[in-house]
Amino acid sequence: MDTSLGLPAIRTIRLSAPFGWLADGWSDLMKAPGPLLLYGAAVAAASFALCYGVYATNGAFWVLALTAGFVIIAPILAMGPYEAGRRLALGERPGLGQILFVRSAFRQDVAYLSLLLVLIYFLWGRVAQVVYGLSTFHVHRDVASLVEFAVGSKEGHGMLLTGALTGGALAFVTYALVVVSAPMLLNPNANVFAAVATSVRAVNANFFPLLLWAVIITVLLLIAAATGFAALVVIFPWLGLASWRAYEALAGDAPAAA
Repeated sequence: MDTSLGLPAIRTIRLSAPFGWLADGWSDLMKAPGPLLLYGAAVAAASFALCYGVYATNGAFWVLALTAGFVIIAPILAMGPYEAGRRLALGERPGLGQILFVRSAFRQDVAYLSLLLVLIYFLWGRVAQVVYGLSTFHVHRDVASLVEFAVGSKEGHGMLLTGALTGGALAFVTYALVVVSAPMLLNPNANVFAAVATSVRAVNANFFPLLLWAVIITVLLLIAAATGFAALVVIFPWLGLASWRAYEALAGDAPAAA
């Protein structure tokens, strides 16, 4: 504990630690697959419904923007898997009701973090609009024409590169703010300012392992998006459980794994 600020101490981890979190997260998923997969199915169905609704109204650009921005708001949607990970660590078997309605998530500090993520998500939408608007004078009203423009033209390549750079920078800043703070807020004694500060400190102290963890999360979420969000049924609760393991290893009460 940092006695001057009341912040938890940050542990130093190995570069290979994220692979251990994935293995432990998978093991936790197998201990309570029913409720966790139902939770993942709910997130997958909501994600698909939102994107399909936008697609059906000829909002091809927004399908791409919303899908790419999912990584920004995903941490706060994973409070259920975090709670499941916490209960499994205590030797309990979490039920569906316990992970759908996490009592400690219904408080001001979690709402403040959620609001921050929503604002960043809206900012990403505006940035994406600007990048798209500066790349073409045409409006692509269906996904096929947008994909053809993006992969088949010089302007489209520039749009993808610029979008990837700006979106990646924004996503990593967001990640640094929430990678530890979101699961930490399950502790009713933690406030949002201490949680965010702890998260940033954890990234600063373990930059390369947590950069690797960010890449792994992004790749798995892109795989889920490429399957029409079907793979999100498994990937979302798995990542949530692994993220709880990451928090425990970095700043939790449990001792770090060897």
